[in-house]
Amino acid sequence: MIYLDTHVVVWLYGGLLERFTPAGLSRLEAEELLVSPMVVLELEFLREVGRLKVPASTLVEGLSGSIGLQVCSLPFHHVVLEALLQNWTRDPFDRLIVGHARARGAPLLTKDARIRKHYGQAVWA
Repeated sequence: MIYLDTHVVVWLYGGLLERFTPAGLSRLEAEELLVSPMVVLELEFLREVGRLKVPASTLVEGLSGSIGLQVCSLPFHHVVLEALLQNWTRDPFDRLIVGHARARGAPLLTKDARIRKHYGQAVWA
């Protein structure tokens, strides 16, 4: 299982596979793909500010059907307890996305260098 950061979901939906490393593509093909519900919220925020044209629900449902993407259903309280430990960022999206992966002890696929610096299981290459 591997969690996906928001930009990873956007790139997958857009078919922008050239943005991924070969190792990242291998992980996407081999692993169960999960996102935090916070990714869904961030996608909708991006649509509201004009950076995405597709509603979050359409994007997530499309990837669910095409690649089996699932929204994680861990209890929110468990995720928040892990997010509280992510004091290296003031970004609530990043705190909860990383907190979600940490709560499961799972890797997070992200190109974000700051997340990779602070979350030992964050991967890109």
